[in-house]
Amino acid sequence: MARPARKRFGQHFLTDLSVVDALVRAIDPQPADTMVEIGPGRAALTAPLLERIGRLTAIELDRDLAAFLRQQWPASRLQILCADALTVDFGQLAAQAGAPALRIVGNLPYNVSTPLLFHLRAFTGCIHDQHFMLQREVVERMVAQPGSSAYGRLSIQLQRSYRLTRLFDVPPAAFDPPPRVMSSVVRMRPWPPLSQRQALDEPLFEALLGRVFEQRRKMLRGSLGAWARSLDWQAAGVLPTARPQELSIAQFLDLADALTAAGVGGRPPAVSH
Repeated sequence: MARPARKRFGQHFLTDLSVVDALVRAIDPQPADTMVEIGPGRAALTAPLLERIGRLTAIELDRDLAAFLRQQWPASRLQILCADALTVDFGQLAAQAGAPALRIVGNLPYNVSTPLLFHLRAFTGCIHDQHFMLQREVVERMVAQPGSSAYGRLSIQLQRSYRLTRLFDVPPAAFDPPPRVMSSVVRMRPWPPLSQRQALDEPLFEALLGRVFEQRRKMLRGSLGAWARSLDWQAAGVLPTARPQELSIAQFLDLADALTAAGVGGRPPAVSH
């Protein structure tokens, strides 16, 4: 299909067959897998996947591409959902397929990749793994460790839910049209539910991350405003002079739980200047 990519959908179609082959080998699809592809585009990945598995569900927002895909394979092999992946209930997809867990793959549009990653966190209980091609900078943020300039809210929230592995980089020339940035492939395997530590107050934990990383150059005692005065810093095991990128996930959870124990809730109070 030669139709040009549409900017409003953030389309960059994968065309390099060697990259497709490397991606398929990384996914290692098995005949009985229940697989979902997000953004199949011109079917560069769809076709080799269907050579290895019995049936595939594809989520495609572009109606023209969805119609093209329906012409290539019967519905018994390729189920097309013409929808925005941000609105899809992946738990329902798993239930309809009668599958214990989905395998999700895709070359994700850069303009929706982060919201989609957060959307999928709600369905980790019915997901076996995810293999995504994303902007390299996003993958670097996903896998970043404390002390790195790339470490932040995305790193913490995704690493709480998944074991992440950065697999390989993909140059712009592998796409049509070529993006202006490098891409990377990442593997995401959900942690077992019992190994995922939850904060005592998850909304407070989210608010805490949002506030400190909005002002990541500040010490915690400065970015937390009046919340800082409610904390027993020693009991929380965190230095008030630390900056957010220095804290581990466990330390952020300890800090949030210490705030909860102090009777704090909601958004952090505004910082006075």
